[in-house]
Amino acid sequence: MIDDAIEFLEPYTYLIIGSVKALVIAGALLGIVPLLVWLERRLMGRFQVRLGPNRVGPFGLGQPISDSIKLLFKESIIQGSADKFLFHLAPAIVVFTAIVTFAVIPFGDPITVMDQEIGLWAANVDIGLLFVFAISGMGIYGMVLAGFSSNNKYSLMGGLRSSAQMISYELTLGLAALSVIVLTGSLSLIDMVNSQDSYPNILIQPLAFLLFFIAGVAETNRAPFDLPEAEQELVAGFHTEYTGMKFAMFFMGEYINMVTMSALVTLLFLGGWNSYGIPVWPIIAFAGKVGFLLCVFIWLRSTYPRIRYDRLMTFGWKVLVPLSLLNLLVTSVFVVL
Repeated sequence: MIDDAIEFLEPYTYLIIGSVKALVIAGALLGIVPLLVWLERRLMGRFQVRLGPNRVGPFGLGQPISDSIKLLFKESIIQGSADKFLFHLAPAIVVFTAIVTFAVIPFGDPITVMDQEIGLWAANVDIGLLFVFAISGMGIYGMVLAGFSSNNKYSLMGGLRSSAQMISYELTLGLAALSVIVLTGSLSLIDMVNSQDSYPNILIQPLAFLLFFIAGVAETNRAPFDLPEAEQELVAGFHTEYTGMKFAMFFMGEYINMVTMSALVTLLFLGGWNSYGIPVWPIIAFAGKVGFLLCVFIWLRSTYPRIRYDRLMTFGWKVLVPLSLLNLLVTSVFVVL
């Protein structure tokens, strides 16, 4: 009877494994968010010579759980003049695009379970990097719709500022990644990792790494580039009118995007899961690099003040874009010669 069941399910094996992997990855990402919030608050406490959360549970680990429960049960208030459908849709778009973007992120070599090779990714597509940029770019719609549907001029200004910032820095992000594509000759993230078996790309593309990481910080709306949430100017930006869990969903998307961006930097420039002679499991090497970059994100927030919006746009268009074009030109000449 078991053999009959296995034979019946065999044509659907790929679909079943893919669905299970997608659910596991989505659950893991949602579970990482509270831990990342706790880590950020603890590290910022250390950077600013204070304690951070340390009362609720051991080492304050219960604080994110209590905050999540509080947000879950807070009253959801929607002003009468808001567009109800778009108001509810906006935070869902932000979280959905953040999770789907991670679907093509590989985090280790395939493993064999019961004679079945299972890749450590939800989907392996030949244009993985293009997929990441395409889906992550759709997250801009969530912020714009949040500002537009709130029927609040401050929220609308925050949404417009966020779209202008993210579109501007996506150009630098793509040009910096294009240098790696030229070297690798592939859009597949797995091919990019395999091409770094001997040494990581950061050694031959240090400028591209720096440009990509700076643009990645701006893309995730993190300090010092968190202008869409400039509360001293815009009362909190695009999510001014949001309360309760819908308010929290915007930050869930932000933290998931931080993980995705750190994973992309690791795959493109730090060798992915290659440990270069250090005796650790590939998945541990990958997680260690991603964790280090997440700490750098937090370190930047604790160190640098928020810059002015006109300087933000000037820096993006007059500094980062020309440098990324120059780096791409030099890389292309190097590959041709």
